[in-house]
Amino acid sequence: MAQAQVKAVGLIETRGLIGAIAALDTMAKAAKVSMLSVRRVGSGLVTVIISGDVAAVQSAIEAGKSVGASTGEEVVSANVIPRPHPDLWPALFDPK
Repeated sequence: MAQAQVKAVGLIETRGLIGAIAALDTMAKAAKVSMLSVRRVGSGLVTVIISGDVAAVQSAIEAGKSVGASTGEEVVSANVIPRPHPDLWPALFDPK
């Protein structure tokens, strides 16, 4: 998805890959969002990054947070960034 088209970015971080996959599946089913990235942060933390309209991303993140508890995986953090600044992209996609 091109940067100019992104109206919001949502991030959800879980402790464990299973919870991240389950959250991503739930978010994709709950609202019209696109996956931008899945990153293994380290120490078992996995971050899923989605994008779409602000309302869709907010709805998807709320749905994703609720599924974490049902899989037994901890949801560590979740956030929605409406109208992300273009300088945010290197931080999101830097391969380090």
